[in-house]
Amino acid sequence: MEKLTLHRGLVAALDRANVDTDAIIPKQFLKSIERTGFGPNLFDAWRYLDAGEPGMDNSRRALNPDFALNQPRFKGASILLARENFGCGSSREHAPWALLDYGFRAVIATSFADIFHNNCYKNGLLPVALPAAAVDRLFHEVAAFPGFELIVDLPEQVVRSVDGDLAYGFDISEFRKYCLVNGLDEIGLSLRHADAIRDFEGQRLARFPWLAGARSGEGRS
Repeated sequence: MEKLTLHRGLVAALDRANVDTDAIIPKQFLKSIERTGFGPNLFDAWRYLDAGEPGMDNSRRALNPDFALNQPRFKGASILLARENFGCGSSREHAPWALLDYGFRAVIATSFADIFHNNCYKNGLLPVALPAAAVDRLFHEVAAFPGFELIVDLPEQVVRSVDGDLAYGFDISEFRKYCLVNGLDEIGLSLRHADAIRDFEGQRLARFPWLAGARSGEGRS
């Protein structure tokens, strides 16, 4: 998992509430369990004018000119701004995969659905919940200033404008911050103890050598 400490990025504004995970990545794209390749189908039903299916050449599909992320001013955005209850609906982990694969590192919203919120942390995407007044102000800034960027300072737990005129603190648990700053998912956390795990396995096999045969399938009828 890629580390996240201090991130500066262009902000894309998606002025919608209750964006569910089927809108983020539609169900027909869930057959793959790889974590990459979902970016071209992020917000597929909103982003394109036709119905998307796996294996289609997205470069040949007509884009919906009315969809916010298709605006040229948001090309290359890495911070997504949305409204309340972002990520509601089903618990698919593909939703943060698609957002990350598109290029987003943080999502700022008034609130997040619980399961989506947890899945973001497990995959290196930072969900930042801010008060409604702060989110309203950020939407205003994005609309007024094309190219508007924000700095997300995870160690300091603050989102601020590049000129420093705006600054909003946000909450995150120390454990989740530690994982993001160090680029550790659940597997990475376990691998910190790889030497201890190997030592334990070696001692266990020395005491119960017959387990080696059972593990390799020997002696099974």
